[in-house]
Amino acid sequence: MLIIITYDVSTVTAAGRKRLRRVAKVCESTGQRVQNSVFECKVDQMQLEELERRLLAEIDEKEDCLRLYRLTEPVELHIKEYGKFHAVDFGGALVI
Repeated sequence: MLIIITYDVSTVTAAGRKRLRRVAKVCESTGQRVQNSVFECKVDQMQLEELERRLLAEIDEKEDCLRLYRLTEPVELHIKEYGKFHAVDFGGALVI
């Protein structure tokens, strides 16, 4: 399944800036960054549960915001891309 992760981590304090870096690292380990705080991840149900657990361990729910969106199949009908960034085709060849 394809999921979109968005987050807004408060960076007012040094601890917040550290949380922001940790949240980004967790997302980078699973998906591709498509905007500063937006990632696309192709995962199965078990990977999604693990990813969600890891992200929740990093954020401060009183100060930060985390949203996960599951895109329904076929995703080609739900995503339009414009501009210079083009997502990696997870089902395609890894080497171009």
